[in-house]
Amino acid sequence: MKALVPIANGVEDIETVTIVDVLRRAQVEVTVASIEREPTVTCARGCRLTADAPFAELRKETFDLIALPGGSAGAAAFHKHAPLIDKLKEQRSTRRLYAAICASPALVLAQHGLLEGKRATCYPSFKEHLPRYVDQPVVVDGHCVTSQSPATAIAFALKLVELLCGEEKAQQVGGAMLAPMETDA
Repeated sequence: MKALVPIANGVEDIETVTIVDVLRRAQVEVTVASIEREPTVTCARGCRLTADAPFAELRKETFDLIALPGGSAGAAAFHKHAPLIDKLKEQRSTRRLYAAICASPALVLAQHGLLEGKRATCYPSFKEHLPRYVDQPVVVDGHCVTSQSPATAIAFALKLVELLCGEEKAQQVGGAMLAPMETDA
């Protein structure tokens, strides 16, 4: 399984690192790709992350999952990045997984029609942007997965593992981390 995690200046630190870490614990091949000119970005709380590759180099690759971290500034950057939006639309049209947490479901997915007909969640202060907002930590609707906040990042990442690798792998990874498993997503 292959996953793409885009990064930009202002992404939420915990969400970004949690998604990457948990997927890699499940042996998912994760590529962290910067949409910025520089490979190193500064997250919302000051952590600095260096991408594996620039996004531009990966535009023709196929991924089983594209997962967007949140953070208002990072989500705003994703929203304006046309090649990323095109990649997300391709992901939806080919019925491959796409996911977003915190501000990104509202500021990226909803703003570009990627939540049409979908139940979804996001950071509660952005819920007016979602046509079918659901107040749950993690929501799965078809091939779209959304989550609420830094506090739900582990549950979100484990749900992504479950969808990519199966429930047994998600329980194995979650158990090794002593993480409670979400059952109602």
